[in-house]
Amino acid sequence: MTIEIGVARADDGDALGEIHAAGWIVYEPFFEPSFYEKAVAHRRGKWHAVLAEGAETVLLARLEERPLAFSYFGPSAHRASAAEIYGFYGHPDGWGSGIAAALMAATLSRMERDGFGSVHLWTFRDTPQSRRFYRKTGFVESGESRRHDFGEGGLIDQVEYVRGVP
Repeated sequence: MTIEIGVARADDGDALGEIHAAGWIVYEPFFEPSFYEKAVAHRRGKWHAVLAEGAETVLLARLEERPLAFSYFGPSAHRASAAEIYGFYGHPDGWGSGIAAALMAATLSRMERDGFGSVHLWTFRDTPQSRRFYRKTGFVESGESRRHDFGEGGLIDQVEYVRGVP
């Protein structure tokens, strides 16, 4: 099995959108159906603009040449000199393949090369699979939590994970 990881290019927007939309299946129970459908459509279409801005870094992982996971990260707005993983998504077709672990290793390596000594991220409190993955890849809960509005007016409980010196 060949896993390739590289910086996403401007023409990868459709692939990122498909991965993001498909990976959002785990969040469906948290939202009303009409909002969930709009949220998935938004995630499917937003990546061309994000890549065109070029402000943050997006790494795309391919398994046997098929795009199946990506990470989206940059400087943290909340923790001085730390990086933040804004999004880390995998297509369900890649779950269990090792692509997510390889992508996380590449993401952390890139952040270290960029001079960040620590990294943090937020994830839904009630997504045990995601939380297990982050623990498995060396993250620990910081003890911080927040209630985040994804745009539908409801607040979703999230927990923060950190790695490195906070």
